[in-house]
Amino acid sequence: MLTFIRFAAVAASLLLLPLGSFGPSPDAIVATAEQAASPVTKLAPQARRAVAAFGAEFGLAAANAHVPESGLAVGQTADDFRDWLRASPAHRAELSRFRSYLAAQGVEAVVPMWQLVRTSSSWKECAAEPFETPPADKWDHIVKTLQFVRDNVVPAVGQVEPLSAYRNEGLNSCSNGAPKSAHRHFFALDLTPLDTKVARADMIRSVCAAHAREGQAYDTGLGFYSGRRFHVDSSGYRKWGPNGKGATSPCVGQA
Repeated sequence: MLTFIRFAAVAASLLLLPLGSFGPSPDAIVATAEQAASPVTKLAPQARRAVAAFGAEFGLAAANAHVPESGLAVGQTADDFRDWLRASPAHRAELSRFRSYLAAQGVEAVVPMWQLVRTSSSWKECAAEPFETPPADKWDHIVKTLQFVRDNVVPAVGQVEPLSAYRNEGLNSCSNGAPKSAHRHFFALDLTPLDTKVARADMIRSVCAAHAREGQAYDTGLGFYSGRRFHVDSSGYRKWGPNGKGATSPCVGQA
């Protein structure tokens, strides 16, 4: 009973929030809520729409279960995003405008929106924000990166999750990012495959092949970190390894 009351209270508060102008139809939203295995299914239709729309607007329906090796930093989960979004009306307004821009470019659904505004894994140590909507003058930079992810990375390794995207100058410096890091201008994403069955060696082989085949056409930079985390950007065709040099890229020597 208490769980039901809490969900009802949340739904009532969400009804006060403006719904996005993009996203699933009302019928699809209701269907999503009805399929969810939670007390949301017991709410009135209008309340179900509010709960589901809040999750659908920024891709929260795709809140992924994380495994330790994903590399996700503390404080950057879906629940943390909800807290950040509710902390300021400006956050929601800025992110809604960004979402509309990506939708117009046809890349809104490549990865969940809420993951696309994760900052650095070192955000807490640097006294920064775990999420940040990039400045509008940099939005166009991520479009080609998302196109490469959609057209080449996803077919190679399946759906991927962004772990880090835009980093402002101060955060980039504090988190030991390269002085000319593509993250500073929102060209770059650090990604990991959602499918935990994709081994590091297989991931490298598949992504390297995609980069060799189509990377130049998308101006794609490609680097690999430890585990199953890798970097893509669209600020210049290149590849690199642990020391930042092309010769040490794990792609070298790949068939």
